Amino acid sequence: MWAAQFAVHTFHSAPGHTDSQWYPKGNRTMSNTERRPRLTAARKFELYLATRSPDAPLGEILRQYGVHLDDLRIIERTVESAALAGLKAQSRHGRQPTDLSPERIQQLEQELAEKTRALAELGVSFALLEKKERAESGSRSRANDSRRRNAR
Repeated sequence: MWAAQFAVHTFHSAPGHTDSQWYPKGNRTMSNTERRPRLTAARKFELYLATRSPDAPLGEILRQYGVHLDDLRIIERTVESAALAGLKAQSRHGRQPTDLSPERIQQLEQELAEKTRALAELGVSFALLEKKERAESGSRSRANDSRRRNAR
């Protein structure tokens, strides 16, 4: 009997209170108005920096920010991959062209216009070939149908 009452007590909230206000044993939790500050990108980075020291009190910092160790590991991976991506973008292959003179811009615009015209011409040619192919396949299928009818 005691075990059944204990099970009911541990899985139901205290009388007159919602489940979000009470832990199973009746301990008060943080209410909706007492929420921790939202973890913005800046706060996540702040958390990341706070945990970099080898002697940082990790548990205390995690409690302070209201996150779990798994959350911290995800933040660490995100920060480190973003840092690598940023450094790669600064490498020689990620640089913007330095020669942006008006003459160079005009040359590039002319090349773009020529390629656009060529692509448009290819599109028209392709459409004509498809139309011709459909017409030929249609005449072939009509010829085959008439042969079948005549064979009967």
